[in-house]
Amino acid sequence: QHYYITNNLSMLPDLRSVKALIILDNDGSRVLSKYYDDHFASLKDKQDFEANLFKKTYQTDFEIIACQGLTVCYKSSVDLLFYVIGSSEENELILVSILTTFFDTVSLIVRKNVEKKAVFDKMDYIILAADELIDDGVLMENDSDSIAGRVYPGQEKDIPLSEQTMTQVLQNAREGFKWTLLR
Repeated sequence: QHYYITNNLSMLPDLRSVKALIILDNDGSRVLSKYYDDHFASLKDKQDFEANLFKKTYQTDFEIIACQGLTVCYKSSVDLLFYVIGSSEENELILVSILTTFFDTVSLIVRKNVEKKAVFDKMDYIILAADELIDDGVLMENDSDSIAGRVYPGQEKDIPLSEQTMTQVLQNAREGFKWTLLR
C-alpha cells in the first residue's frame, strides 16, 4: 500500500496505483503515453524508459516484468504493445486488470481491429478512454463497455442474434467477412 503523511502525521492510503499508461508500436516508437507522476522528470527520461521497456518486452512471452524499479504489465497486439506501469509495491493483479480494461476498451473503439492504423484513426477517442479509465494515477472505472459507450458514440451495442432483424444479421456478417479479408 502507498501512504502519505498529512500535517497531523496520520497515515492515509494513497489511491494512485498507476504511474504510466503507454502504447508503443513494433519498432519501439511511442503511439500514446500518459505519465501520472514525476517519476520521469524530463522528456528524455521518458523516452529512455520507453526504449528500455521495449527492449525488455519485445518478443517475449511474459506479461509482468520489473523495469527500473517499477512493475510493468503489458500485452501485445498485431503491431502494438500496451503497457501499464505501477510502483514496485503495487499489486500486479490490479495492474493487469487495468491493462485488460484499457485493451478491451481500445478493442471496442476500433471494432476489434487493434492495430496501429486503426488506433491512429481513433486516437482522440482512445485518449478520452484513457482519461475515463485513469485520473491522476487513480483507477476511475473498470468496465470497458461503459468507458467505450461514454467516449465513442459510434459504438453499437451487440444485440443478441435472436433479437436481430435479417438485415442486421446480414450486415454484421458482411462486415465480419470484410474484416477477415482485409487482415
